[in-house]
Order: sequence, then structure tokens, then C-alpha cells
Amino acid sequence: MYDIEKLYQATSVEDAIKHLVDDPKAVVIAGGSDVLISIRHGKLAGCSLVSIYGLNELRGVSMLENGTIKIGPVTSFSHITKDPIIQKYIPVLGEAVDEIGGPQIRNIGTIGGNISNGVTSADSASTLFALNAEVEITGPSEKKVIPISEYYTGPGRVCLKNGELLTAIYITKDNYENFSGNYIKYAMRNAMDIATLGCSVSCKLNQEKNIIEDVHIAFGVAGPVPMRCFKAEEAIKGKLITEEMFNTFSSIVLTEVNPRSSWRASKELRLQLVEELSKRCLKEAIKKSGGIING
Repeated sequence: MYDIEKLYQATSVEDAIKHLVDDPKAVVIAGGSDVLISIRHGKLAGCSLVSIYGLNELRGVSMLENGTIKIGPVTSFSHITKDPIIQKYIPVLGEAVDEIGGPQIRNIGTIGGNISNGVTSADSASTLFALNAEVEITGPSEKKVIPISEYYTGPGRVCLKNGELLTAIYITKDNYENFSGNYIKYAMRNAMDIATLGCSVSCKLNQEKNIIEDVHIAFGVAGPVPMRCFKAEEAIKGKLITEEMFNTFSSIVLTEVNPRSSWRASKELRLQLVEELSKRCLKEAIKKSGGIING
């Protein structure tokens, strides 16, 4: 049984915000794959819930007039993977969320919930970081759009204040056009497991496909929150694609991450994974771009 004091089904974003303001201790629930587990484990026992799962205005993927891709936070992982806009322009995001749990979890779990629990292991988070995603936050008096890097404030924490909701995720055209991406999840078992380390790379090549024009790399579980490695990115922009370039890239990445030891893996193992997966992930992204790796 679940110890829940009351459940309110919001009829609109404004209605949800009003109830969150009126009841500051209320918890937002969408698919419930995280919240219900927390309740069952006693962490949120006796809480009041405000459900936004029925709000179609927060569901789906669309293309705005300026080419920006808008993703509703209540969109399930399964819908993201199968969505034609995602498949055409940012298939790496569909591939990343397809690593989450099993079919049942992917059918009910939402991308907004995946990033709003604040955990560094969220499979969608590192890819959204690599895509330079922005998030829209709607509150009682204002609506704002911020980089996803500012959404995370610490382990298990995001910047949502009382009465605020995540209402959209945006990926602008300049962050996906002519880019190819790849995501690698390393876990203790092949299915239905939390990432020991997640690595996502998005890269753009020159017309001859032998030089890196732009690259973004992001990690999950390489630090307290998902993170980009900007120094490594800058080090290889404009560089010829060679094995030496990959070694340079991975060595600089190592200077930017800060993994910790846990029962899943030691810090030392995670550093080895960072070094190896950064190379593999970049190579696969280059291959998807039709790139040429010189000797």
C-alpha cells in the first residue's frame, strides 16, 4: 500500500501551480515511476500529490517555426523514442531514453520526471546536456527559460521553487543541425539497471568529413550532477580526426570529471570508463556523421 494523504488531478498548468502554492508540501507526480517508489520506501510517506499526467499541453514533441524542437515534460520515454521528429533530427535522445528500465517503465516514465529528480545517473540528462538543451520553468508570476546546466543545483536537487513546474524542454536548431550523436551507458548488467557511467557525444564535421568542426561531450555519474567537459571540446575543435586526437580528447576529459566511489563502482573504475567511453562515444558519433578517421 502507498501512504498518500490526498491526490489532486490538475486540469491545467495554471491549476497545478495554484494547488502547489496553496499546499507548499505537495509533490508533483506524472508517470510516478520515481515518486511512488519513494513513497513506498517511506521517504515521502503521507504526502499530498498533484498529478500533471493528464495535461496534454505538457505532452508530445513539436517543431517550432524557428526550427527549435520542443519536448513536453510529460512525454513518455517510449513516445520520445518513436517520435518522427526525434528519429529524424536527434535520434541519439531516443536511443538514450530507450536504455531506461524495461518496456513498462518506458511506457509510463516521463522525460521531465527523469531530469527533475536531479540524479546524475538519469539516462536522458547527459544527452540533453550534450544537445545544449534549455528548460522552461513556469511559476505563479513568471515563465523563464534557462540552460539545463542551471536546472541542476546539486545531487538530487533541481532549481524548482514552490509553485514552479517544468513545462518544456527546448533544443535549438544550431545544436542539432548537421550534428550526429551517440550515447553509451555502462551498467553492471545489460538491462534494467542504473548507469555506472553514461557518456553522450554530439559532433559536427567539416564538408570533407575529416575535421571536427564542433563537439559536445557530457557525462552522467562522472560528478555530483550531469556535466559537460568544455576544455576537452575546445581542444579538438578544428583538429584532423586521428588516433592522436582521440587520445588528446580523453586525457583532457579526465582532468574535468570528478566521479566518486560507490557500491556500484570505485572512483578508479569510473575514471577508466570515462577515458575509454569518451573515445568510443566520439568515434561512433563520427562514424554516424560519415567521418574519416586518419591513421
